[in-house]
Amino acid sequence: MPAFRTTSRRSLAALAALPLLIGALASCGYGSQAKDDRKKVAAEGAKLSADTVRVGYFPNLTHATALVGDQEGILQKELGGTRLEASTFNAGPSEIEALNADSIDIGFIGPSPAINGYTKSHGKNLRIVGGSASGGVKLVVNPEKIKTLDDLKGKRIATPQLGNTQDVAFLNWISEKGWKVDAQSGKGDVSVVRTDNKVTPNAYTSGSIDGAWAAEPTASKLVAEGAKVLLDESTLWPDEKFVITNIIVSQKFLTEHPDVVEAVLRGSVKTNAWINANPDKAKASANAKLEDLTGKPLGAEVIDAAWPSIRFTDDPLAATLRAQADHAVKAGLLKKPDLNGIYDLRPLDKVLKAAGRPEVADAGLGVK
Repeated sequence: MPAFRTTSRRSLAALAALPLLIGALASCGYGSQAKDDRKKVAAEGAKLSADTVRVGYFPNLTHATALVGDQEGILQKELGGTRLEASTFNAGPSEIEALNADSIDIGFIGPSPAINGYTKSHGKNLRIVGGSASGGVKLVVNPEKIKTLDDLKGKRIATPQLGNTQDVAFLNWISEKGWKVDAQSGKGDVSVVRTDNKVTPNAYTSGSIDGAWAAEPTASKLVAEGAKVLLDESTLWPDEKFVITNIIVSQKFLTEHPDVVEAVLRGSVKTNAWINANPDKAKASANAKLEDLTGKPLGAEVIDAAWPSIRFTDDPLAATLRAQADHAVKAGLLKKPDLNGIYDLRPLDKVLKAAGRPEVADAGLGVK
């Protein structure tokens, strides 16, 4: 796997600026009170260039920037009178379909669907405009059947969907082991079973799968059912950082409503700062939103195990997206892509500059 290194100078600058941003958040009164006032803010605040912005995200902890930003009203406060309309998805490809169908304008999504969406449209349907999270992906297995990584051979391991971020990561890991799997069918030395995150825990308890390469909280839900963590994907990456959630926007919406995109990014940056400054409150907030979306909160044994493995960052970690594209090519899911222009980080850099923070890198893949 290629080595990518972040500069310590940039990291120190970001840390130095963080107290300023946190102080600004405190003065804005984010939290439960903001949640109660969201409708009032939308009704009375200054409207931006769009009446509504439609934002998609997953009911996953790796999408906690969106969960918390929505729950605490941070995103809506930045949008003012422009109404936030949220939709949820269970896997990236379906969210890309919604973006292509003009059903959403902005999405929180993993790198592989973003890459696929960009390349299949010949670079015309989306841009990545920001980062959101790193990590939060684990290989969890039935310890009675699988005790070592070599024991995976011949077993049935779930991923959420063909071509999604975890699916590509697992196929790449299998390839690096020297094992063979047909990417499309999932058949081979390991059986890759594409299973919706909603049903993966039941599939595990019924014995129809022996484990899963899954994002949180699905991984920890299986652990609560007796599974064991065999591998944390972050250990496979230099500095243990890799992009798990990006922020994308349709190019049409970005062109027509740059002020709205900037407001969402401003809300995302402030949300991440609040999460990192208030981890326990943020964990509770994310769980409250999950209860609202799914009808049931996560148990303490699930969320407490899952939360520490996720890092919330505004940096899109662009170099790791390039590596993930190479993994998809190697797996046979993608022809060598032209990713030039997939990033437009100018709105994010504007937001970061206003907060006294440095720009983030696009790995040479930004708009010219």
